[in-house]
Amino acid sequence: MPPASPQDAASVRVIKGDNIQVIPLKGALEPALRGEVLIALGDNISTDHIMPAGAQMLRFRSNIPKLADYVFNRVDPEFVARAKAKKGGFIVGGSNYGQGSSREHAAIAPMYLGIVGVIVKDFARIHLANLINWGILPMTFADPADHGRVRQGDVLEIADVRRLVESGASSLVVTNVTQGTTFKVALSLNRRERAYVLAGGKLAHTKAQPLH
Repeated sequence: MPPASPQDAASVRVIKGDNIQVIPLKGALEPALRGEVLIALGDNISTDHIMPAGAQMLRFRSNIPKLADYVFNRVDPEFVARAKAKKGGFIVGGSNYGQGSSREHAAIAPMYLGIVGVIVKDFARIHLANLINWGILPMTFADPADHGRVRQGDVLEIADVRRLVESGASSLVVTNVTQGTTFKVALSLNRRERAYVLAGGKLAHTKAQPLH
């Protein structure tokens, strides 16, 4: 069966079950970021900690709004309610954040909940790529000791972040509004990855700049 013609395509209706929802997009990177640390974690947080597996959750893998209700469910059952009440914020973690399974939903579901940035000591490689692809700003502590100084509930602010990402800055200054302190984070992104983060993710970037 050949594809519908351009004239007919607009009237084609794709029939999907109730559990298949449109993939959400994040939206472009804001000029500045401000939000609460919704959870502060230690080392070796896996994608299974972030987005648990199992039949109860994975049956919603094509329904991100529903799947997002299980983010960090086995680590902190109150995380989702907190994220929704605060309309998103930051995640703070330790070393090897995002290790284990390469599941993309461990980035998509937090993005849906409004996570704008993840600050850790260092990332597992594939999870880092997934965060970038879904428009979440990935940052690493310039001084790993700063990890222990940031607490859940602290309000963080990164001023002028969009301009700095656009300009190729390799570090950012984060203000801990609650504690009245600042700390530096590293931003190790190449030009293509910066374009994805600025657009709100790879899919958003591709939709804005389609190939002809």
